[in-house]
Amino acid sequence: MANHKSSEKRIRQTETKKTHNRYQAKTARTFLKRLRTTTDKKEAETLLPKVASMLDKLAKRNVIHKNKASNLKSKIAKTVAKIK
Repeated sequence: MANHKSSEKRIRQTETKKTHNRYQAKTARTFLKRLRTTTDKKEAETLLPKVASMLDKLAKRNVIHKNKASNLKSKIAKTVAKIK
């Protein structure tokens, strides 16, 4: 258990940030899944910039690695291009 007030505060802050980061990452995963499963070209093209933006923000905040974000963006762009 923590022995200092500062370490107790740090534990509280870490928990809050962890919860927020998990929420953001889960939301991005949900949108990725929605984008991959859609069959409507128009809907996919409107979702693509939103999802790419989400991934960039997660990478910027170190929730996911920047290369992972880049790879995911590349894959979803290919997926959208294949939809007829």
